[in-house]
Amino acid sequence: MRIGLVCIRGSVPAFENFGFLPTDIVGSNGLVNGSRAHRVLDGIIIPGGSIVESGSLSPELAFEIRRMASDGKFVLGICSGFQALAERTDIGRKSPCPVYREGLGLLNVTFHPMISNDRVEATITGESFLTSGMSGERITGFHCHTYGEIRGDAPEIMKSRIVRADYHERPGEILSGVCSDDGNVAGTMVHGCLDENQALVSNILKFLDADETARERILEANRKLREALRSELGISTGIRVMDRGGTRGTPPAIMIASTGSDSGKTFILTGLAGALRRRGLRVGVIKVGPDVRDIVPALYLIKEPMEEHSSIRIGRLGWMELRDVLESVRGRYDIILIEGVMSILTGLLNDITPYSGAEIALAAGIPLIMVAGCSKGGIESAVVDLDAHISVLEGLGLEVSCGILNRVYDMDIFERASGGRYLAIPRVEMSERGGTPEVEIKLEDFCLKAMETVEEHLDVDTLISFAKKPEFRGYMGPEEIKKVFSP
Repeated sequence: MRIGLVCIRGSVPAFENFGFLPTDIVGSNGLVNGSRAHRVLDGIIIPGGSIVESGSLSPELAFEIRRMASDGKFVLGICSGFQALAERTDIGRKSPCPVYREGLGLLNVTFHPMISNDRVEATITGESFLTSGMSGERITGFHCHTYGEIRGDAPEIMKSRIVRADYHERPGEILSGVCSDDGNVAGTMVHGCLDENQALVSNILKFLDADETARERILEANRKLREALRSELGISTGIRVMDRGGTRGTPPAIMIASTGSDSGKTFILTGLAGALRRRGLRVGVIKVGPDVRDIVPALYLIKEPMEEHSSIRIGRLGWMELRDVLESVRGRYDIILIEGVMSILTGLLNDITPYSGAEIALAAGIPLIMVAGCSKGGIESAVVDLDAHISVLEGLGLEVSCGILNRVYDMDIFERASGGRYLAIPRVEMSERGGTPEVEIKLEDFCLKAMETVEEHLDVDTLISFAKKPEFRGYMGPEEIKKVFSP
């Protein structure tokens, strides 16, 4: 038995393991090793990513998916893959009017902007090939989406219990899964549902009438598929990689932090992750706080899954406590890159501990690469901002390994303002934005440009030499922190 996994530009086929079910890669041409997908596959899984924004679902692949659905084979879309199966998605989150992208129309729903990044529990509410016999049961997984409001009258199969939406407290249940009238096409917004809930995997295997021998063959084919996926950076880049690391124990870590939002942390972290993976290192990518969408570009490029340790909890926000994160990553990576949240100082004086990137770095002895963007206040202001941040951070006892000015538009002014203290990345022009009037991006363009820029303008070997093995040593008390701000 053969189960396809869609692998096209903008998809994240290694974001999760999909219950170790996929046996064959399906490309944008709709072919599986030269054969049309509907002729050789028993089912197909469409992963998340930015498929809708990228516009990468070709007519050939669309035909194969529709044909499999009409033939009664199972079709499962997860997050962006779910959106691809829907009627349309409004990607105009920051637009005064809707900006629609058409889907395949296999599921009678539309999608609209709503950000959710929670770990979730979802309740099964309906029957489908995926949820057969599970009504009332609860499953676990996570949300990682920008367009998560579902409208329509397709039969519902699950609802997620969330705590936050659109960066605000909004506890409640939301629709997170539907199916077709025949029940063989389903979509869910719950990432990791197949990896964390064996009952869903068992339902798919039952739908296929897979006996024990067939299941063993699926597992072996899946092992080879995952090896093939990990052997290439990104999707269809032709950049081959081989593992050469082998760190035991806790891997060294470094945090890419900044003086504020929109400084370029995500761009630099993505580029650095790609450059290190190109060298054969197994790279762990982690976000401080709950907005794990920020590390999706890096995970897309280096083909690593989103894990529970991918989000460090600050206050009530995020997935896993720092101490547990450090334990979870032991022996799994050669180096850890941590992306900060907002300014590294934001939340430092909050009564809740920890509530800032600075407290996380300090608690584990994680060195910092500080980034300041030049787009808003210019180069001169960025230098002053970086100087001030570093002064406070060093006063707290943090190690700032280097500072980077991002989006530098005039190298002469940079040299005069920085006096040789900092590194520079020039302003980079992105040729396309996927048709979105906002910051949502085409993953493939963003990631490759980030890696190219980092490798051209930064000394990658020097940057990773700053990384140190973290060790949890507790959080600084509020009174000690306040002293740093006292005149």
